[in-house]
Amino acid sequence: MKFIKFLLLGTVFGIVMAKSEALSWYRIQEMFRFQAFHMYGIIGTDVTLGVIGVALIKKYKIRDFHGNPIKFFPKEKSIARYLIGGSIFGLGWALSGACPGPMVVNIGYGFLTMSVVFIFALIGTFLYGLLKDKLPH
Repeated sequence: MKFIKFLLLGTVFGIVMAKSEALSWYRIQEMFRFQAFHMYGIIGTDVTLGVIGVALIKKYKIRDFHGNPIKFFPKEKSIARYLIGGSIFGLGWALSGACPGPMVVNIGYGFLTMSVVFIFALIGTFLYGLLKDKLPH
């Protein structure tokens, strides 16, 4: 019962992803081939809302679920790590046709072949957890 709000939020997220066509492999391929603006509009909206959200978190000193202060990325870190990580993420997105959000929604929508992508995403996350201390951060 404690996590019902997260289940409801996830359900709304799935509905929005489906209705906006952001889970469509064809829409994602259109974006990577620069054939349509649709996904760029969605991502632009997401980035704008993210910037507003971070500003509100900082302004009102909002805390996380457990009451701890929310920490943001340190400014002294290099931008190269974000570029390399983003490139790897984008390559996986382009090859699979889904980023993590739409990947799970596609499984819920009945596209069970996305389960293969989901399993490898879990393996990649697990491997990162094992290797993160050895990687240049």
